[in-house]
Amino acid sequence: GEAHWEILIRARAIENQVFMVAAGQVGMHPENKESYGNSMIVDPWGEVLARVTADGPGYCAADLDFNRQSEIRDKLPSLANRQGAAYAWPAEALA
Repeated sequence: GEAHWEILIRARAIENQVFMVAAGQVGMHPENKESYGNSMIVDPWGEVLARVTADGPGYCAADLDFNRQSEIRDKLPSLANRQGAAYAWPAEALA
């Protein structure tokens, strides 16, 4: 919800080195649940490029600089160390 939405979206963008386009629901839902919106677009460095700031429905847009994404991936090559076999399923495939 409101306490964690932005920080989690920014963290996902950083750890996966991708642009995150996060659509946040807004308004009241059954059982008196409320969503507060805050849709946003975040770059691979975790910077918020655009967000819906108005109350109620809305949209945001941003130019995605894929050259910047490549530069970030070069500076932080964490995806280069990925071990594909670690994600195999079922577990017997690891043996």
